[in-house]
Amino acid sequence: MGDVSVRFIDLFAGCGGLSLGLMKAGWQGVFAIEKSGDAFQTLTHNLCSKRKTTFEWPEWLPQEAMTTRELLDQFPRELEAMRGHIDLIAGGPPCQGFSVAGRRNPEDPRNKLKDEYVEIVNILQPKFLLFENVRGFASAFKGENKKSHADQVREDLMGFEWGGYQVFSRILEASNFAVPQPRARFILMAVRADLITSQAEIDPFDDIDAFCASFRDKRSLNGHNITVKEAISDLEINLHDLAPCLDTKGFNRIDYLQPEELSQFQKLMRKGLRKTQSPNSLRLPNHRAETVLRFQDVLRTCPKGRSLSKEMREKYGMKKQCFTPLDPDRLSRTVTTLPDDLLHYSEPRILTVRENARLQSFPDWFEFQGKYTTGGSRRKSECPRYTQVGNAVPPLMAEALGELLRKLENIL
Repeated sequence: MGDVSVRFIDLFAGCGGLSLGLMKAGWQGVFAIEKSGDAFQTLTHNLCSKRKTTFEWPEWLPQEAMTTRELLDQFPRELEAMRGHIDLIAGGPPCQGFSVAGRRNPEDPRNKLKDEYVEIVNILQPKFLLFENVRGFASAFKGENKKSHADQVREDLMGFEWGGYQVFSRILEASNFAVPQPRARFILMAVRADLITSQAEIDPFDDIDAFCASFRDKRSLNGHNITVKEAISDLEINLHDLAPCLDTKGFNRIDYLQPEELSQFQKLMRKGLRKTQSPNSLRLPNHRAETVLRFQDVLRTCPKGRSLSKEMREKYGMKKQCFTPLDPDRLSRTVTTLPDDLLHYSEPRILTVRENARLQSFPDWFEFQGKYTTGGSRRKSECPRYTQVGNAVPPLMAEALGELLRKLENIL
């Protein structure tokens, strides 16, 4: 097969982490579907520009936020006409309904979005599929006497009347691909059945450990997990001046000037920028004085890299169930959508959006758009920067999966 112009679309694309990784692996993006205006603004700002990593974007599709349902209902003929012109459908529906960290409500309407993914696959019939979700996607809901959502999707993809797909899946940790956090994810890859001519089993995950080692080695990131300090130590306040935040009144930001010494991971994240170029989203939090004192005490007395115990939370009057002071010499805890889940390892503050983005492996040239945080009832309708980062597929992991798919594409 081996066509260099392999084309993909990204469904439930978020701010573009999966798309960015696939493009870096040599896939050409055609368009992306994302319902959040905030996340979509970040995606188009970074991936619909004059950079090499850019979507083609068809003329018939408005470059605006929309749902997969709107795509199906408003552009059925255009989608039909694209059959044979899309090599890969990538994406993963919102994960909150499947996450073991959430309520796992079987009636959560977000659980149905996987069916819209399958519906679009049935129309376009691409050669390959890439489906990403939380680990809980592969687990049946408590009290249900039926298959997991992963099993349902697998059956749907294998059962299309026109022949369907051969499907492979695995739970993979992002840290295997040099992302500085564990972040276990359910990854499904599928190959259209008519493309498999040999009887040999073609499982892209068969030699995954060797592949991961090779992927990391090419980037000089082999040998150990990437630690929190290796990811964000160049963003410490004591290395830089502070300046007024350019996009929010009343806040300061780190006025970044690249240090002489960078870790190999930091060099990779800084690639494409001059030493004097600062990444965006370095706004510092405005903590109250008593909050700073509490955080200082946490850093002095609590074990790092572990969530505070119930006793510790009660001591500090914290209602949060999960609050972790980071260990500089270990992987980060998984980055979430909440800005106050993680405490900096040496400074009495929560992380900036950019520090979270580093832990997710977003390059520094990638600029996040929109509000930083939101609250109350607006949480259901807005997707601020912290949420965009927390929801994203880590670009390094996405790049590795894209290379794995290219490898599979080349042997068929």
